[in-house]
Amino acid sequence: MRFVKLFILLSLFFLSYNHVYAFEAEVVPLEIDPGDSFMVKVTGLYDSGDPEAVLDNRTLYFSRCGRGCYVAVSAIGLDTKAGKYDIRLSAGELNATLELIVRDANFPTINLTLPDNKVFLNPEDLKRAQKEAEKLKSIWKKISERLWAGNFVLPIENETSTAFGTKRIMNEKKTSIHKGVDFRGKKGEPVKAFNNGKVVIADDLFFGGNTLILDHGQGIFSIYMHLSKINVSPEDMVSKGDVVGFVGSSGRATGPHLHFGVKVQEINSNPMSFMKLDLLSVTNGNGKD
Repeated sequence: MRFVKLFILLSLFFLSYNHVYAFEAEVVPLEIDPGDSFMVKVTGLYDSGDPEAVLDNRTLYFSRCGRGCYVAVSAIGLDTKAGKYDIRLSAGELNATLELIVRDANFPTINLTLPDNKVFLNPEDLKRAQKEAEKLKSIWKKISERLWAGNFVLPIENETSTAFGTKRIMNEKKTSIHKGVDFRGKKGEPVKAFNNGKVVIADDLFFGGNTLILDHGQGIFSIYMHLSKINVSPEDMVSKGDVVGFVGSSGRATGPHLHFGVKVQEINSNPMSFMKLDLLSVTNGNGKD
């Protein structure tokens, strides 16, 4: 898929104490597919307070990236229709509207054959799966302090096997949408942390098997499934690139691989889209003058 990196550049001027101030805002990338992440970057904002932005009634969370510089990372849902969407930006008395373009995307369809008891659940397994889903839903709602810093990194450098958004037909009857990316791998290959974060789940789940979830702050979570072994414990703090687990085939899996997912403010986001965001200027500090 060709990456389109276009910028929307907006300069707003106002008079205060006989001086002219200006700030610039951009959406990167300007055009995205359903499920992709994106960032809003604001520069030259010195005397108007921290910026605020809203997309479709959702708040975007800004981080400092230097003097007068702010960056927010967000995403749109897989079910978002193609079209133009407004991001309403404000800073003190300044207001602006930025445009985000969502392309029409066609996701692939594949057929999978799994043990029937992993597709058509008995009452006991169904109850367990539903209980786990409710627990995860409560986690996704949390908006904690930012822990991530700089660019995000892939947990493993192997080829992918199943892309984000793929429609899967299981045992010729049941369908589901793939909400992450599957990486090929051999059992025991190390899996690394997407970014700095806190371990919020390190447990054996019905579908995910040995599953690890890291909270990177600001509603961004990374999910690692089907691990053969988890290398960390709940509440542990990890750094970007730390080995947090090992490739396996636990849970509902057809063989050894890593299922890697990302949640952004409760939205399933394509992990690969994070690789297109330049976040080097967002450091561990707050970037204040």
